[in-house]
Amino acid sequence: MSEAPHVQRNIRRTLLTCVGAAVGMIGLAYASVPLYDLFCKATGYDGTPSVRTANDSTVLDREISIRFDSNVAPGLNWRFSPETPEIKVKLGETTTVLYKVTNTGSKPTTGIATYNVQPDQAGSYFSKLECFCFTEQTLQPGETMESAVVFYVDPRLVEDSDVKDLSSLTLSYTYFPSKAGKPVVEAATSSQKPIVQ
Repeated sequence: MSEAPHVQRNIRRTLLTCVGAAVGMIGLAYASVPLYDLFCKATGYDGTPSVRTANDSTVLDREISIRFDSNVAPGLNWRFSPETPEIKVKLGETTTVLYKVTNTGSKPTTGIATYNVQPDQAGSYFSKLECFCFTEQTLQPGETMESAVVFYVDPRLVEDSDVKDLSSLTLSYTYFPSKAGKPVVEAATSSQKPIVQ
């Protein structure tokens, strides 16, 4: 009889430990996406450009080609393109490139742009000073809007043995349908009937 309270206490402790671990894992799962996003923005990991407020770097004579890729996800009747597909810039030089986006549909629609830089290793050296990404844009039918991206390529790129010989980068934007400030991912299976076996 004296062992019963001890066994119950051990069972309670084990149960609380398991519940605590489960709650912790669920919390970590919810926090992982914003933490990963923060990590990518801070380090340039996975092609995520750095966001800066000013360019205090020195302009070098070395040039690098910047290619501009623009895409529109299915479900958004927009036409989206840069003013030029490619430019050459000096490392450290502040540059502005304009993009045009037009609603080709018959009703007002809202979109939001996401971006990345390729190759991934160079993402931390591509520094944006101004950008239209992650800002909801609503366009009326036939409406065209111009947006700018202001950037520079950090001259410290020449000190990184992994990318010092890089001759070009690609800045890629994709507009997605948007709702409440977040890209809407259309479920491909939503219109399909389940398969019965």
